[in-house]
Amino acid sequence: MSESVKVAAADTPLSDLAPDVFSAQCESRGVLEHVVSRWGVLVLAALLDQGTQRFSALRRRIGGVSEKMLAQTLQTLERDGMLVREAKPVVPPHVEYTLTPLGEQAARQVWALARWTGEHLPEVLAARAAYDTRRNGTA
Repeated sequence: MSESVKVAAADTPLSDLAPDVFSAQCESRGVLEHVVSRWGVLVLAALLDQGTQRFSALRRRIGGVSEKMLAQTLQTLERDGMLVREAKPVVPPHVEYTLTPLGEQAARQVWALARWTGEHLPEVLAARAAYDTRRNGTA
């Protein structure tokens, strides 16, 4: 049996057509990078947890993010179809961000990973300490 499955019409391997995050040329790698970035995960999680949010509420919720990084992250996630930005016609400007159905799916996935890291933090810290001890040759 052949290792690559062929598409009958074009005789092109499916691996050439399907998204492949292991390929440097695949656009899915960029989407993955946006979704699992430090700020991407936290923006998605905050919107999943608290629903529609204004920029200032997101900034307060996500400790340590600068205005510039939050704005860039929101713009990138909006471009990828993960969230919708709605500007209300009021003074002062009122802008809200809401997850799309696609963004909600992604948010659930990365939030599960974020929760896992919190649950296993003691094990990770113990592993780091053991590694550092081995690496530094101290007892």
